Amino acid sequence: MILIEQIPVMSDNYIYILVDKSTNQAACVDPGVTAEVISYIDNRKLGLNFILNTHHHADHIGGNIILKKKYGCQVVGNKNDANRIPGIDIFVEEGDKLSIGNSVCSIIEVSGHTKGHISYFFEKDRALFCGDTLFSLGCGRLFEGTPSQMVNSLNKIRSLPDDTKVYCAHEYTEANSRFANHLTPNDSLLKKKIIEIKKKRSKNIPTIPSILSEEKKLNPFLKFDDKDYIDSIGMDFISSSINFGRIRKLKDGF
Repeated sequence: MILIEQIPVMSDNYIYILVDKSTNQAACVDPGVTAEVISYIDNRKLGLNFILNTHHHADHIGGNIILKKKYGCQVVGNKNDANRIPGIDIFVEEGDKLSIGNSVCSIIEVSGHTKGHISYFFEKDRALFCGDTLFSLGCGRLFEGTPSQMVNSLNKIRSLPDDTKVYCAHEYTEANSRFANHLTPNDSLLKKKIIEIKKKRSKNIPTIPSILSEEKKLNPFLKFDDKDYIDSIGMDFISSSINFGRIRKLKDGF
């Protein structure tokens, strides 16, 4: 089992510190900066054993080298994107397992936002660290991948257990909710969710993690194959990838 510490940094990023409860081994997910990580690790007299990178963007890997030099930790990243992961030591790919002490995660390849994006799924903890692939009520922009790649990646996430907690890397939920509400302004479940989101954010409480079962009900980017939903937003149902691409294009221009 892992203890998960969520650290807000920069304007809207989250860094996660994972501590295996039985061994005290620790990992850091996507350290874009270092000061907050060092403060947490040192104040609790922990070591840092691993850095888990989901993808190569600077706000996810910016702290790799400093933290590696300070703690001697090992950097984990996709072997197919190794040239863009600073300090990489452990090269992983789809289906691999990684142990943080006695806590084991599976590597899920989720290209779309970038090529070579990966997620880390701790099945026993029902915890998914998915970087910028799936957000609460949203998903990452397609900077490098295609709609069909992103649909394939989101299908992998959607197939995980409903009680999976989705730890994405950004606090974008309130902004995403405005787009979702724009598409389906009469969705009563979404209206209730928006009230909850606004209450949390007014008190500076994170909306992350979200729960996968709720994302499947409310997130427009997980409804690419839902004919009733596609009809309700005024689109012709063509194919999952085309439907997704059109929703993504609407969001990009929203």
